[in-house]
Amino acid sequence: MAAPTATARVPMLGEDEARRLGKEHGVPSSMAPLNVFRVMLNHPVMAGSVSGLLANLLYRANKLNGTLRELIIMRIGWRTGAMYEWTQHWRVCMNMNIPADLVLAVRAWPNATNLTDAQRAVLAATDETLDGGSISDATWAECCKHLVTQEERIEMVLAISNWRTFSELLQSLKIPLEEGIEPWLPDGEKPPAAE
Repeated sequence: MAAPTATARVPMLGEDEARRLGKEHGVPSSMAPLNVFRVMLNHPVMAGSVSGLLANLLYRANKLNGTLRELIIMRIGWRTGAMYEWTQHWRVCMNMNIPADLVLAVRAWPNATNLTDAQRAVLAATDETLDGGSISDATWAECCKHLVTQEERIEMVLAISNWRTFSELLQSLKIPLEEGIEPWLPDGEKPPAAE
């Protein structure tokens, strides 16, 4: 299945222009050539701000376990039907050597048998945030059993909030996948929310 050829609602800058503007406004060189930032860099100040939080959550802060973070992202991508988010972070998960069956378990995690209690807790927190805008006291208490530092707990909330926002941004701006990338890796299965 070939990647959709959707056109972004805001024109994408050329890669060289995106790299130049990214360098001027603090967008990491690894992010600037991605389609999402080739669109976002039409507003360089906002792109710099958005990329700062993203870089902190992905590379700099890293108090929250990376597998937990990626499962949160994948659940959000699945629940919201955000093809770009799911597809890009599938590749991130594979580069981090997160087992494919663990990543795929987020599709129907309440019935999955291969998740740890910590993974189940953060996925419950993710779903509650998507459904009602916040985490219940009971789920928060369960998360606290596994996320022992305040930094981890804050990062969990920020991860849910950040990638929920990214899902909305990606879909509202109709950000297309990078050329040659297949959608909905690994098997093309789409969630009900996907367009």
